[in-house]
Amino acid sequence: MKKKILAIQADPLSSINIKTDTTFLLALEAQKLSFKIYWYETKNLSYENSKVFVDAKEVIFFKNKKKYYKIIKNFKLDLAKAQYILVRQNPPFNMDYITSTLYLETLPKKTIVLNNPVAIRNVSEKFFSINFLKFMPSTIFTKDLKIIKKFYFKHKKIVIKPIHGYAGKNILFINNNFNSIKINNYIKKIGHVMVQKFLPKVKYGDKRIFILNGKVKGAIRRVPAKGSILSNISQGGNAVKTQLNKKEYYIANLVAKRLKRQNIFFAGIDLISNYLIGDINVTSPTGLPQYNNLNGKNFAKIFWNEAKKLK
Repeated sequence: MKKKILAIQADPLSSINIKTDTTFLLALEAQKLSFKIYWYETKNLSYENSKVFVDAKEVIFFKNKKKYYKIIKNFKLDLAKAQYILVRQNPPFNMDYITSTLYLETLPKKTIVLNNPVAIRNVSEKFFSINFLKFMPSTIFTKDLKIIKKFYFKHKKIVIKPIHGYAGKNILFINNNFNSIKINNYIKKIGHVMVQKFLPKVKYGDKRIFILNGKVKGAIRRVPAKGSILSNISQGGNAVKTQLNKKEYYIANLVAKRLKRQNIFFAGIDLISNYLIGDINVTSPTGLPQYNNLNGKNFAKIFWNEAKKLK
């Protein structure tokens, strides 16, 4: 029987942290399902003779080993021959990211791209939250310093985030001093930002909720390190087991249904003290290894079972 093909568009193989990497988890499960795995980066994409090719590495992964992968061969792969493609490179969401979605958009429908390239191009991870403002703390989007200053004087404590930021990077917490020069320089560098009223209960953590194919499938709570307001695991946050209350589930379910209509298969959303905080992660959702470790479940198996329903 001919092996199925899974292509993974991601960062370099050497950058994987096997303890925390969601892509590694999904790849291991795909191997159990008899997929041949081809790994490539956005720089490897080409369009020739009306086909999308990648200079890929056929790879085998190993669980709980120091040498966690083996490259079988380098191979020029026609991506149309893949049953699935996982888009898993980390942001920033920049022109390189957008260009890769243009390549993938040309593939035939029989090749399932997760997440759909048109969808991840159109669903801005922060700005998409304007569809749910009534479930969020007071929030604005702007690059106008005067508007930000007015918002600060109204709410006293605010958080400023890049619209296309990720992993808790470049976030400003403005508390006792509105430094116009510093914030203006920040805006010149970052561009448009999301500005929110600060939620003090962030010290107890946020809830990262996992959505698959329009359904709420689970959650973890991420608690910031002492003295930090950042819950991201990559910023020192610690994952603990959690359950969703009725309001959290209600909000998450509304977001899940909207994402399903937008053709988003896999997403992670974040809530703090019953508020959606505007992070709707569709480009490369993370946190599955932590969920597995805390709950003794194989989320990757759930992922691929849902993916099969797309065929």
